[in-house]
This record gives sequence, structure tokens and C-alpha cells, in this order.
Amino acid sequence: MARITIRLDDGLYDRVLDFARAGGSTPSAYIRDVLERFQGADPSGYHARFDELHATAIQTLAILAKSVGKRSPETLEEGLGEARRLLRDRGLLDPEQDRA
Repeated sequence: MARITIRLDDGLYDRVLDFARAGGSTPSAYIRDVLERFQGADPSGYHARFDELHATAIQTLAILAKSVGKRSPETLEEGLGEARRLLRDRGLLDPEQDRA
């Protein structure tokens, strides 16, 4: 098995020890588990949880947009414009695809 050495500040090291102990594991095994989950090797781990949160947020916003759009199409359009601006400012919206 390959080895790697990393340096952790004292606070992070203490957290790793605490989480490892709480899970009945060694620090090395705990860090390997975190890396595997973070890299997507664990289908019910790190990424799956965020995918579930994203899906819930998208569904909630879709329902909200539909409701606002029925009551006030102008407000919906203004909100979508503001959302596009915010996404564009953060580099999360491709200007080539932003036609609105």
C-alpha cells in the first residue's frame, strides 16, 4: 500500500482524531473513507447527499416560480433576470447560453 504524509494544523488534527474515534476507526482509515466518499466512490456518501439537496432545492424553486408566475408574471421575469445576473457575476452562467 502506498503512503502519503500530510500536515494538519492542531485543530483539524484533533477533529480527525475525534471523528475517527467516534466511528471506531483509526485516523488513517477515517481519512481514506472521507477521500473515497468525496471522490464519488461511495454512491450513498458525500456527493449523493448534495445531489439530494440540489434536487430538493430545484423542485422547491420550480414550485415557487410556477406560483409567482401565475400571480405576477412581471415579478417572475424580474426575479429570473436578477438570478441570471447573480449567476453571471459569479461565473456560473455561460454568457454564450444566456440569451435573456
